Amino acid sequence: MQHRFKPEHLGFLSILAGASCIGLAPIWVRLSELGPVATAFHRLLLALPFLWLWQIWSPVEQGTEGDQNHSMPSMVWFALAGLMFALDMAFWHESLHHTSVANATLLTNVAPVFVTIAARFLFNEQIPKWFLLGMGFTLVGAILLSGASLNASKDHLYGDLIAIVAAVFYAAYMLSLKQLRRYASTAQVLARTAPFSALVLGLIAWFLDEPMVPESTHGWGILIALAFTGQVLGQGLIAYGFKHLTASLSSVSLLLQPLVAAIAAWILLKESMVTSQLLGGVIILAGIFLARRSSLRP
Repeated sequence: MQHRFKPEHLGFLSILAGASCIGLAPIWVRLSELGPVATAFHRLLLALPFLWLWQIWSPVEQGTEGDQNHSMPSMVWFALAGLMFALDMAFWHESLHHTSVANATLLTNVAPVFVTIAARFLFNEQIPKWFLLGMGFTLVGAILLSGASLNASKDHLYGDLIAIVAAVFYAAYMLSLKQLRRYASTAQVLARTAPFSALVLGLIAWFLDEPMVPESTHGWGILIALAFTGQVLGQGLIAYGFKHLTASLSSVSLLLQPLVAAIAAWILLKESMVTSQLLGGVIILAGIFLARRSSLRP
């Protein structure tokens, strides 16, 4: 009875909790006083002290190889993951200013399709038929969830296309994360990739001439909330879960994000939410648990 709660169960719950935290991130981005890329820059910059302290104080996770024998490859992977995450953040935050929260979050989270295909070839992950069915369910549910907010206007189309570009970089980040978690702890991954992400986002924000300093304490509060919930808690829980689950199942589980984002936008931003979207949310949950059950079967 003591060992009934297996690591993969804890990993699955961590992924769902992390997805829920990140589902709130679009709300903070919308409320930010800064531009989209500058907001993403502060998300990483303000998270750094928390992440560095976490790395110093956290115990070494069981089953991770130290990076003593992988110093050069590990830094390459940290830099790559940081770059991919920065580009994902830049494009996603930009999309949030040109389309609905539900659309931007949905389209960015088609990443599981890319991750599943890549994981099959890069990590030789077996993809059961029932898993594909579960992934299909989550995608259909996500489409229903955002269906009420689809808009054919030029501005929304631009935002939707930018969100799809973000999905490609998000998939690349998740694959890099899976590789890093083979020999680095959660704290090490986040603390060592965040500086690369912050640097890239800072340069992009400077190039776009976005204001870099909020005008009020309320603006700073929004950025701190984004850094802590979105980066420290959200990405921390997701990075932990990636150690114990396949990349494909982890990415599919992250499709909980559009549901959380849509509910938060409905409550806080007064975005519409109708019966079809609620049905989509139920289908997303069903698809996630179907994918999980098929992936845990021998």
